Amino acid sequence: MNSSSSVPALAASHVTVRVPGAERALVSDVDITAYAGRTLVIVGESGAGKSMLARTICGLTPAGLEHSGIVTIHGETIDLANPGEKLRSLRGSGIVWLPQDPFTSLSPTQRAGDQMLAHRIRRRVDKEKRIRERLTEVGLDERVRRAFPHELSGGMRQRVAIGAALDAEPSVLIADEPTTALDVTTQRDILTLLTDLRSKRHMALVLITHDLALAREFGDDIVVMRAGEVVESGHVGLVLVHPRAEYTKALAQAEPRIDGPDPRAHSCGDVRESPLPDTEKSSDIHEDEAGVTTAIPPRPPIAVVENLVKIFRSARSRDAHVALDGVSLDIQAGESVGIVGESGSGKTTLARCLIGLETPDGGSLRIQPSRPLISDSSSKASGRGRRRTAGPVGIVFQNPYSALNPALRIEQSLTEALGAAGRDGARAGDLLEQVDLPVDYLKRFPSELSGGERQRIAIARAIATQPELLICDEAVSALDVSVQAQILRLLCRLQQIEGFALLFITHDLAVARQMSDRLIVMKDGYIVEEGKTAQLLSSPRVEYTQRLLAAVPGVDTSPLSSSGDHR
Repeated sequence: MNSSSSVPALAASHVTVRVPGAERALVSDVDITAYAGRTLVIVGESGAGKSMLARTICGLTPAGLEHSGIVTIHGETIDLANPGEKLRSLRGSGIVWLPQDPFTSLSPTQRAGDQMLAHRIRRRVDKEKRIRERLTEVGLDERVRRAFPHELSGGMRQRVAIGAALDAEPSVLIADEPTTALDVTTQRDILTLLTDLRSKRHMALVLITHDLALAREFGDDIVVMRAGEVVESGHVGLVLVHPRAEYTKALAQAEPRIDGPDPRAHSCGDVRESPLPDTEKSSDIHEDEAGVTTAIPPRPPIAVVENLVKIFRSARSRDAHVALDGVSLDIQAGESVGIVGESGSGKTTLARCLIGLETPDGGSLRIQPSRPLISDSSSKASGRGRRRTAGPVGIVFQNPYSALNPALRIEQSLTEALGAAGRDGARAGDLLEQVDLPVDYLKRFPSELSGGERQRIAIARAIATQPELLICDEAVSALDVSVQAQILRLLCRLQQIEGFALLFITHDLAVARQMSDRLIVMKDGYIVEEGKTAQLLSSPRVEYTQRLLAAVPGVDTSPLSSSGDHR
C-alpha cells in the first residue's frame, strides 16, 4: 500500500446492518480501510449497501435498524453496537458525511455563507474572516455568501456543502454520490476540488459512486459491493482493468464509453439495422406502372423550432435571464437527436417549451407543421390550449422519485395517461408489459419500486399517448450503470416498435453517443455546434465542445485542435 501514512485514517471491520428479524443483512460483515492523502472509491448498484455502510460508519444509521462492527477513526476505536458519545464527538471533527443532494442538505432559509460554519463564532469580524476563508477554499466568490441555496447552481450548492463539511477540519470525508446529475465539466471541477482539498488537508477521501469512469480517474483504492457484501477490492487500476469477480466484469461491460467501437449495436440490438431516412436528400424517386419517374417530396419534420427565445424575469428585481437565445432546429420522424451542454445551457427549457410547460417569448415552435403549437411571438394561447395541441409529444423527466404521484397506484397513473389520449384505460397492463414489468405492479405504489422500476413506469406513462416525439430529459442520470444500460436498451426497442422520434437530453457524452444519430451542443441558451454524432464527437469544431470532451473521465483529447466558439 503506497499510502502517505502507514496508519489508516479510517478502518472499519465486520460492519453489519440489518432489519430486525430479516434473513438477509443490508450490510454484511464489510471491512474497508482509507488512508490519509488517498481516495477510496466504493462502487456498486443501487441497493448494494454503499450509502448504508457510510451512514453507519458515521453513526447515522436510520432508526429501527440493528448495526454492529468496529470503527477506528484517527486512532479512536469505537464499537458501533455501543458507540456512546465517542462517535458523536468525532462526527464533524473526525469524520464527515457529505450527502448526495446539496439542495436538500442545505437549509433553504439560511444564507450560504452562514451555513459554511461548523461552530458558532461570537465575534463578527472572526465570523466574516472564517466565511471568506471557506469561500476561497472551495472556489466561490464573495457574492455567494449572501445568496440562498435556491439562487445558486447545482455546482455552487455542492461547493457550499463541501465548505460546510470541511469547516470542522475532519480527517475523513465521505462523499456520497457528490456529482450525480451535474454536467460533465462541473462534475470534473467538483471532484478535482475534493482531490485537491484531500491532499492539501492530508485527509482520507471516501468517494461513493456508480460511475466507473470517475472511479478510474479519481480513485486510488476501490471496494466493489453487491447486495450488502464486498465482492472485490484492491487498487483501482488493477480491479477495473483486470477484474476477478464476474459482477465487476458485468459492471464494466455495462459502462457506456465515448471511445472505442460504436456501442449502439450492442446496446440497441437490431434497433439500428434499418438506416434512418437521410434528411439531406431532397426527395425520393418513384416509378409508376408506365415507367414514368417522379420526385416525391420528403416527409416534413415532425418538430420545427425557429429562433426560439425564452426569458425568465425576477419578480423582485429587473434582472432577466435569457434561457433560450434564438434556438432553431428540426426533428425528423423516427430520428434520434441528442442535446448536450452544461447546466444553464437551455436544454431543459427547450424541452419544457416543446412539451408546452413554458411559453416562449419569441420565435416559433411547431409540432407537425400543419398543427401550430406556438404560431409566433405574439401568441396568447392558453395553457390548456398548449397542452391540448402538444399531444404528439411525451416526456420522461430526470428524477423517477418525483415524477410519479406518490399517492396514486401505478394503475391509476397509467389509466389517467391513457384516458388523456382517448385510449382504453384497460390497456394499462399492456403498457407494463411493454416496459418489461409484471402486470401485478399495477397495484403497487411508487414507494414500493426501485429507481429503475419507477423510470420504467414513467416511460410507460409517456408512451401511453402514442407520441410522435419522446423527450428524455436526463432520464438515466440518477441510475446506476447496469440499470442505466437496461433503460437505454428499452428506449431503443420502444423507438423501433412505436416509431417515435427521440430527443435525448443528457450531460453524459457517452450516453449521447449511444442514443443519438445527430448531436446538438448548447451553451448559454444557443446552439454552438451540431452534426452527426460520431463525426462531432471525433472532430469537434468549436472550443466549447472540445472542453466538454476534455472533461469526460479517461478520454484523451490531446489531438483536438483549439478553435474559438462561434454562433
